[in-house]
Parts: sequence; C-alpha cells; structure tokens
Amino acid sequence: HRICMVSDFFYPDAGGVENHMYMLSQCLQQLGHKVIVVTRARGDRMGVRWLTNGLKAYYLPFQSMPDVFSSGKVALPTLFSAFPIIRNICIREEITIVHGHQAFSVLAHETLMHANVMGIKTIFTDHSLFGFEDASAIHMNKVLDFTLTNINHVICVSHTSKENTVLRANVEPGRVSVIPNAVDTSQFTPNPAARRPNCITIVCITRLVYRKGVDLMIEVIPAICKKFDHVNFIIGGDGPMRVGLEQMRENHQLQDRVEMLGHVKHSNVRNVLCRGHIYLNCSLTEAFCIAILEA
Repeated sequence: HRICMVSDFFYPDAGGVENHMYMLSQCLQQLGHKVIVVTRARGDRMGVRWLTNGLKAYYLPFQSMPDVFSSGKVALPTLFSAFPIIRNICIREEITIVHGHQAFSVLAHETLMHANVMGIKTIFTDHSLFGFEDASAIHMNKVLDFTLTNINHVICVSHTSKENTVLRANVEPGRVSVIPNAVDTSQFTPNPAARRPNCITIVCITRLVYRKGVDLMIEVIPAICKKFDHVNFIIGGDGPMRVGLEQMRENHQLQDRVEMLGHVKHSNVRNVLCRGHIYLNCSLTEAFCIAILEA
C-alpha cells in the first residue's frame, strides 16, 4: 500500500501523537509499504522534508489558528481551500490509504473528507478521551460525527477510548478496532543507581497545557511538599502553563525541591525517568498514556 499519514501534530513538536505517527510510519516502511506524512508548516519549516529511512513529510503552508482547545496549534479550518493541494499530493504519490490522527486535527478532518471524495480508503485513529458537555467537546463531537460518516475503519488506543468514540461519533462498533499504544522497551531500561538516595523523587514529563492537568499539579505539589519533607519533584516539558508552575514554586519557596527542566528531547526522556521513584500523570483526557508506558 501507499499510505498517507495526516495530522496537525507531528515533529518537530513533541508529544504522544507525534511519536506514534513517526514510529508507525517507520514500522510500516519496514513491512514494505510506501508512507508519507502530511502536516502543517511551522515557521520556516515548509515544503517537503525527508526524515529517517526516507520518510517523506509534506509541511503545508496553511495559516494556523490560536491554541483555543489547549491541544496545540492546528490549521485554520477552511473546508475546501486545502482540496487542490491534498488532491495533488494523493495523485502524485498514488496514495491508496489515508490515515488521519487525533480528533482536534483540522488537517486530518479535511484530508479524510477529500480522500472520501476521491474514492481513497480512509482510516482514523482517536488518541484521546473527550466529554459531552463543554462547548469545545460538543463542537468537536459534531465535527467527528460528520468526518466518520463514510470512514472505512476507526482505531482506538484502548477499550475505554473505543466506547468514548462510538458514543461521541455515532459510529458502528463493528467498524472500530482497539490497538493499544506501545513503546520500544529496549530504549527504556531502568537504572536504579541514577536515583537520589534518602528521598523520594516524583517525575512528570508532559506538555504544560490545561488538558494535561497542570492545574491539578499546581494544587497538589505544595500540599505534598508540606506534608513530606523527603519528597522532591522533577517536571519536564514546556507550554503556556509553565508560568503557573513557576509562580507556585516561588510562592511556596520550593526552588530546591521542584526542578523545572523545560523542553526535554525524546532521546533524553529515559535519563530523566531513571532519576525518579514515582511517575505523576494528571492528564484530563488521556486514553492510553505513552509516557506512563515509558515510565
């Protein structure tokens, strides 16, 4: 097959969806399939780029909209203006399957719609859980219902995620498969010698945005530090809510007990995890957290 992976979320941004798309593309190439990635441009990263093992990535020059859903920037919704370039790519690469990722990705929704019009097989993978009551969830559930009407198959990363997607998008359960997330265990081997003795270190590596439960972290860290003198925190990651964590650390004078690492390269994640005894995950919408698997 000739497969087109499409999402607004891809490298050089960091996250679970980005890693999932890249690793899946590499594994499909090893099985003999031709794989390309279509995503939005980021600054001067525009046009065609070549990644490891000849993975071809198209960074499309679409205007990005503000991060209103705390899920990362996405392409501005236009419905039809992307059709000429998407059609050109699908014909040029002789695409037989279009695989969209993540419900918040505008580019994935539009590409899946255009692929259906062109008679190309379509697959969608849902990576997160969403509610039914707040404004953003109601809006996205209607969009997802529209997109998945003519989808050939849906993949969810857990059985809970499958139930959530079936209810949100009114899709037949028979068209939904569960394929759990996985990590390369050879890259995440333990090293107890890296831990500090005589104290407990709690590690958290995540994007510092609302959906990742940073509000909860801001509340719980001072309470734990006050109750347990031997507990320290290491927080890796960056995002708009980093300011709140910095202010919490200043207000409670926890500079020596809460270490802020900022952005952590994926190649360094294992070394940071090895320093901890406990991994903390506060995410509000995680369906099958890859970071927990790595920990």
